[in-house]
Amino acid sequence: MANEIVMNVTLRETRLALVENGQVAELHIERKGERGIVGNIYKGRVIKVLPGMQAAFVDIGLPRAAFLYVGDIHPHVRDLNFMVSEEDDEEAQEDENGESLSEQIPSFTPIEDLIQEGEDILVQISKEPLGSKGARITSHISIPGRFLVFMPTVDHVGISRRIENEAERQRLKDIISHIKPLTCGLIVRTVSEHENGEKLQADLKFLQGTWERILEKEKRVPASSLIYEDLDLCLRGVRDLFTETVSRLVVDSKEHYNRILEFMDSFMPFLKPCVELYEGDEPIFDYFGIEMELNKALGRKVWLKSGGYINIDFTEALVAIDVNTGRYVGKRNLQETILKTNLEAVKEIAYQLRLRNIGGIIIVDFIDMDRPTDREKVSNSLQEALRRDKQKTNILKISELGLVQMTRKRTRESLTRTLCEQCPYCEGKGFVKSLTTVCYEILRAICRDISDEYSSCIQITAHPEVVKLLFEQESEQLEQIQKKYDTKIQLNPDPNLFQEQYEIVSC
Repeated sequence: MANEIVMNVTLRETRLALVENGQVAELHIERKGERGIVGNIYKGRVIKVLPGMQAAFVDIGLPRAAFLYVGDIHPHVRDLNFMVSEEDDEEAQEDENGESLSEQIPSFTPIEDLIQEGEDILVQISKEPLGSKGARITSHISIPGRFLVFMPTVDHVGISRRIENEAERQRLKDIISHIKPLTCGLIVRTVSEHENGEKLQADLKFLQGTWERILEKEKRVPASSLIYEDLDLCLRGVRDLFTETVSRLVVDSKEHYNRILEFMDSFMPFLKPCVELYEGDEPIFDYFGIEMELNKALGRKVWLKSGGYINIDFTEALVAIDVNTGRYVGKRNLQETILKTNLEAVKEIAYQLRLRNIGGIIIVDFIDMDRPTDREKVSNSLQEALRRDKQKTNILKISELGLVQMTRKRTRESLTRTLCEQCPYCEGKGFVKSLTTVCYEILRAICRDISDEYSSCIQITAHPEVVKLLFEQESEQLEQIQKKYDTKIQLNPDPNLFQEQYEIVSC
C-alpha cells in the first residue's frame, strides 16, 4: 500500500499525518501562536556565563533565556561523521529528518574564553523549550533546503545514511565536491538520491541567498531579535516528508493547496500532479480514519493483537513502558507465550515512540525471560524495529530483569504534551484534553453532524471556559460554519460539565 500525506488546515490549527502502508506513522500539529521554533535563527545577547556548568544563558526574546552549551559554540571540536572516507560512511549519524548531522562533544576551551556577558551572538534553536526548561541553542547554523542542508560555519560534506547504495553515494559526493563553496559545509539529504547536479546546485544557490539575507538582517536589528524563521508546518511537511515513497498529498484547504503548488513550482514541479485538494463533506481526518488513531495515541494502554498490552506512563525524568500478557494465555508453554508477547510489543513500542514523538530517557519493562537467547531475540528485534525511525536512538542491551534502557532524540514536545494539559480534577496525576483541543473537536463535530443531518439551529452546551474560548477566539470560524451551512449556532455554558464534556443538539 502506498504512503500518503494527509493535511487538515483550519484558521488556527494545521494537522499533518504521514500514513505508511495504511497506518498512521507520524502526526504533526501546529497551532497559530504556538508555532514550533526549532530551526529559527536569532540575534541573541549573552546574559550570564556559568564556568561551573561550561554553559551560558542567552536572551533571544523568548519568555525564558535559552541555554548554550560550550560544545555548541566551539568552532573546531565537532564529532562529525562526514563522507570523506569509507569508514566515515559506515558511521554516519542522522538528525530528526534522517540526515547526517553532527553531535557536539565537550570542548577543551573554557566557555569564558569564548564568549562574554553582554556579547551579541547569532544562534539557532536546536531544541524547543520543554517543560520548565528554556530552548537549547547552537551557534553552528544549518539551513535545510529540499535536497541539501547548508552549514556556513563548517567546511565538510555529509551524505544521508539512508542513501545506502555505494555507487550513488559516490556520485553525489562527486557532484558536491564540484559545487560546494569554500569554508562552508553541505549535507546531502535523502531525497537527493538519483537527482541531477542541476537541481542540487539550484538548491544550494537558494540556500546561499538565504544565508546572505540572514547576515544582512543581523546587522540591522537589535539583540534578542528573530532573524530567520523556518517554514510553517504546511510547507515544512512538503519539504521534509514528500519523498519519492509518498504517492500523494491530500489537503483540505484551497488556500494551502495553492501555496503548496506554488512552493513546488520552485523546488519539485514534477510532484505537483501528486497533490490533491480534498473537497468531501466528511472531515478529512475522519475520511482517512486518522481522527480515531489520534484519540488512541493519547491513551495510556495500547492493546496488542494477541491480547497482550503495553502501558505508557510519563514521569518528570523519563517515560516508562510496561509490557503485559493481558488476555493472551499462549498455546504451548510459558516461555513461548512470554517471547511472543515481547516480540509483538517491540513492533508496537517502536510505532508508538514515533507516532507520539516520545523522546528523552525511555525504560521498557519487558516480561521477564529466563533464556538468554530469548532476550537476545527481543533486543535485536527492537534494534531492527527502530531502524525506520528518523530520530536518533541509543539502546542498551536488555538486562536480566527484562529492562531496556534507551534514549530517543527529542527536539519538540510529545503528542500528549502538545494536545493535553495537566488535569485540574486529579491534581496533575493525569491529563485531560486542553480547552483549545476541545474547541476544535466541537467545531469538527458540528461539521460532521451537519453533514449527516441538516439542522437550521444547533445548540452547543459545554464547560464555561470552553464556551468562552469558542466565543472569544473561534467566533470567526463559527460564523464561517453558519454561513456555509445556513444554520445558527447557540453557545450554552454549563459549569456542571467537565472540561472535556460537551453536547451538541438541534434546537
